[in-house]
Amino acid sequence: MSRTLPPLNGLRAFEAAARHLSFTRAADELNVTPAAVGQQVRNLEDIIGVPLFRRLTRALMLTDEGQLLLPHLIDGFDKIEAGVKRLKAERGSGELTVTAAPSFAAKWLVRRLPRFQARHPDIRIRIDPTLNIVDFARENVDIAIRFGLGDYPGMRVDRLMTEHISPVCSPKLLEGDAPIKTPHDLADHRLIHVDWGLTDMSQPDWAMWLMTAGAPEVDAGRGPVFTTEVLAIEAAVEGHGVALINRAIVLEDVAAGRLVWPFELTLSTDFGFFVVCPEQTAEMRKNAVFRQWLLEESRTDALAER
Repeated sequence: MSRTLPPLNGLRAFEAAARHLSFTRAADELNVTPAAVGQQVRNLEDIIGVPLFRRLTRALMLTDEGQLLLPHLIDGFDKIEAGVKRLKAERGSGELTVTAAPSFAAKWLVRRLPRFQARHPDIRIRIDPTLNIVDFARENVDIAIRFGLGDYPGMRVDRLMTEHISPVCSPKLLEGDAPIKTPHDLADHRLIHVDWGLTDMSQPDWAMWLMTAGAPEVDAGRGPVFTTEVLAIEAAVEGHGVALINRAIVLEDVAAGRLVWPFELTLSTDFGFFVVCPEQTAEMRKNAVFRQWLLEESRTDALAER
């Protein structure tokens, strides 16, 4: 189906002049003269048959018709610009920018990346460890791995893993003068806490775990508090106490013998890690293959825990 559109130069000239309410500033933006902008706008007005500006002595104002047209043009040019950016990202350097929580990036993602890079050497990975929620429309980010409940409107969302919380500690705490054998033995050890910064009361903590384990007499409030899991994990590795941690984050530490799960009791929640990206870019090759690889790695972890 053919399209009947006014000249693109005229539309660009009007859109720039309407945003600035100035032919001079529009000319600077478009790298032409103010007279050229004025002429292109007049040609556009002749073609569509309505005035778009009221030209005052020292001011430029939009007519009702101009105000009606402007948001459609802004939206259209924004979409064109976004399309060109996506095309360049797909066919350009092949760089894939991923954001993830620092603890997840350090303890889970980074240790597995060599397997992805061996499979896809043409894709260059850039990891941005941050707790900030990125704006895909304004920031140069392709995929985010977010912790939460998975409610991200307008996004392609895949659950990577569900949160399963268990105590974890150094193997040396299972021995010595006060070995950990039952939950009641935790009274003789520091409890390491993680402040996830969440307000949802369903987020597991030591009080919940101890109550479920049948050891409510253990003081759940004592011990150091860390605002990132990676610090809590390192404290546990050094034998400074017992941490309550998402099992998936410490799988490799447990496999390497740096940490152990002293108890089988696990608390599960509706929280989890999710792979998030805009629907419009979800099937771009670099995004699709990375998302698929993440899900494969998560399934492998789930089998390893059984």
